[in-house]
Amino acid sequence: MADGTTDETRETDTESILGGTAVDARAAIRKKRDGGKHSADEITALTSGFTRGRVPDYQIAAWLMAVYFRGLDAEETLALTQAMLHSGEVITLPGLPGPTVDKHSTGGVGDKISLALAPIVAACGGFVPMISGRGLGHTGGTLDKLESIPGFRTQLATEEFRKLVRLQGLAFGGQTASLAPADGRLYALRDVTATIECIPLIVSSILSKKFASGTRRVVFDVKTGRGAFMRDRERARALAHTLLDVTRGLGFEGVALLTDMDQPLGNAVGNALEVVEAIDILHGGGPEDAKALTLALAGEMLALAGLAPTAEEGAKEARMAVVGGKAYKKFLEIVEAQGGEPRYVDDPKQLPRAAKVHPVPSPRAGVVAVLDAFQVGEVVVHLGGGRLRKEDRVDPAVGVTLLKKVGDRVEAGEPLARVHAQDAAQEAIQSLVAAYRIEDEAPARGPLVLERVTGATPAA
Repeated sequence: MADGTTDETRETDTESILGGTAVDARAAIRKKRDGGKHSADEITALTSGFTRGRVPDYQIAAWLMAVYFRGLDAEETLALTQAMLHSGEVITLPGLPGPTVDKHSTGGVGDKISLALAPIVAACGGFVPMISGRGLGHTGGTLDKLESIPGFRTQLATEEFRKLVRLQGLAFGGQTASLAPADGRLYALRDVTATIECIPLIVSSILSKKFASGTRRVVFDVKTGRGAFMRDRERARALAHTLLDVTRGLGFEGVALLTDMDQPLGNAVGNALEVVEAIDILHGGGPEDAKALTLALAGEMLALAGLAPTAEEGAKEARMAVVGGKAYKKFLEIVEAQGGEPRYVDDPKQLPRAAKVHPVPSPRAGVVAVLDAFQVGEVVVHLGGGRLRKEDRVDPAVGVTLLKKVGDRVEAGEPLARVHAQDAAQEAIQSLVAAYRIEDEAPARGPLVLERVTGATPAA
């Protein structure tokens, strides 16, 4: 043919074969572009074809953009999630002596909650198969934090992951090539085609990984505010409802909390610094906001799993697991089981530390009215605590310690924060000063947990 292609290659470009059915990718793009609705079979075949390499990137990229503008309805979103969930291995955990339950955060700054939360829930009788992610943009990742503990392994084979959940009550793992592979391929395209912020695509990505890990219940921590991907509360609420709708459509259970991410969570932002703060929480200390959210989420997880009659009672049980030392002991056990050195947990001063610590002086006296979580997260990324490119290595030692947060009084020249860097950090200091707004009067302070979401998506 004139363009050098054959009928065979043209078929590969436009059709995906799954169980004897075929999908014409061009027709699927056209249908969604024009506002049409896909059948479940069309979505399954399109997803399978892309995962198997029979539908090329450029056509899926076009389809993703059509979805970004036209959306997917509830049935389409459920079908896409099912297709992605079953695009690879689905871990099973038969015969456990207790219920499985997990938590997912939509991403925040200073969000080290999972590190303390999972061992607390495991210490209370839950089984937590936690598949976590790495830092994304200005937000931190659970795996990066854990890997700041020397020797800690997060890349686990399925059988080891399953064994750890059975024996320890939890495991911290990362997504593997065999676990929801359609999500890995689709996410890479979403990242480069500016289609990340699309609720149906977000939901299918989150849930396909979570339920491929073997859990049957998830508590969702949906962040909203300056440091969240969903800055607008209405969109965050819509995301929470859609997560719950699709979770139930898959036959699983869930509940969601909308939580504030206008300012960072806790006082530490940076991988090793956040591990230290999580250890403090497991000892019963730590910043009040991070400690309160950890216990609230633990209460929700224990209630959802049937291990407590209510979330409030679950939070009390979680607190007792901390006070009695059971939660900290569980964390030590999982660190050792996943190759980490427990001595770094027992003596956190041995964890990676930056070469220099720089104070961030307040430009004036007054009260902290704003502390922009996004700007703080960006500072840490540029210090080396996150990734500007996918291949970047993360420095576990760098970060920021916040000494003043919203509502705190400060004198002129008094430190607002400390920058932990490997060398001079004048740009980081200036950026942090800009992240703060100091005023004369204390602002009204809203709650950390904004809403609890349990019901179906409200009718439009």
